[in-house]
Amino acid sequence: MPFHHHPGKLLLLCAALAGAPVSGLAQEQDGVPALTYADMVDLADGTPLVLRAQIRRQATVEPERSPGLAPGHARLYIEARTTALIAGTVPVGEDLRYLVDVPLDERGKAPRLRKQEVILFARPVSGRPDELQLVDPQAQFPHSEALEARLRPILSSLLAQDAPPRVTGIRDALAVEGTLVGESETQLFLDTEDDGPVSVTIVRRPGQAPRWGVSWTEIVDQSARAPQPDTLEWYRLACSLPDSLPGNANLSRDPRARALAAADYALVRDALGPCTRTRD
Repeated sequence: MPFHHHPGKLLLLCAALAGAPVSGLAQEQDGVPALTYADMVDLADGTPLVLRAQIRRQATVEPERSPGLAPGHARLYIEARTTALIAGTVPVGEDLRYLVDVPLDERGKAPRLRKQEVILFARPVSGRPDELQLVDPQAQFPHSEALEARLRPILSSLLAQDAPPRVTGIRDALAVEGTLVGESETQLFLDTEDDGPVSVTIVRRPGQAPRWGVSWTEIVDQSARAPQPDTLEWYRLACSLPDSLPGNANLSRDPRARALAAADYALVRDALGPCTRTRD
C-alpha cells in the first residue's frame, strides 16, 4: 500500500525545518567520517530530546517544498516509533513524525530507511506531541551500540550539577615574573555564558617544564590540572577559545610581561589541540 503523508502536517514540519541551520552529515559507516567528540557535544548540548527510533515509513518531499535543501540531498517526511529515550527534559510519544535531509545515493535516489534504527537529536513541536523538529536538518544518525556508548557519558556530563559552563571568551590575562630567572605565573580569567568563574593558571619554574591547569571555581588554584582530551572540560576550552590571546585582554603593560602572557596562552592552546569536527 502506498504511503500518503498528510499535507497539513507536512507543511507545518517544512516551515519548522526551514528555520533550522543546515550542516554536514557524519555517519559511522559507509566510509563517512564518524562523529567526533565535539560533534556529539555540539548536537547534544541544550537539546531537549535525544532518542532512539525505528523508521516505519518515509516519503520524499518535493524539492519546491524543501527550502534550504543542500545539493545532492533529499528531504524526507518520516514516520517512526520511539524505541528508547536516551535523554530528555520533555515527554515524547511512541509515534513520531519529523523531516530529515539525507544524501542521495549513487543513482541519485533517496535511501530506503524503513525498519532502520536511528538516533535523533530533536526538540518537540509545541502543541503537537507526535511531531519533532531535528536540531538541524541532518541530526539523524544510524544507531549503533558503539555510538550510543560514546554518547551516554557526554549526556551525563552535560546534565551533571557541576557541569562546566560554556566559555564565551577571555576577559583578562596577566603575567607576573618571579624573583628567579625563568620564574613566572600567568593567569587567564575567562568569560562564561552564566558568569561562572573559570580561570587558567600557567606556572613556570627554573629547570622545570611549564605547568598549567584550569579552575572551575572562584578559587584560583595553582595545583589545578589540565583537562583530559575528549571531556566536557576540554571541549569548553578547546572549542571556544580563540587561536591567540586578544590584545585587549592582556592587562600587562610591560612588553616582556605582555609577551610572556601571549606565549603562555599559546602553550595552553597548543596543549588543548584542535577542536576536530566533521560537521559544519
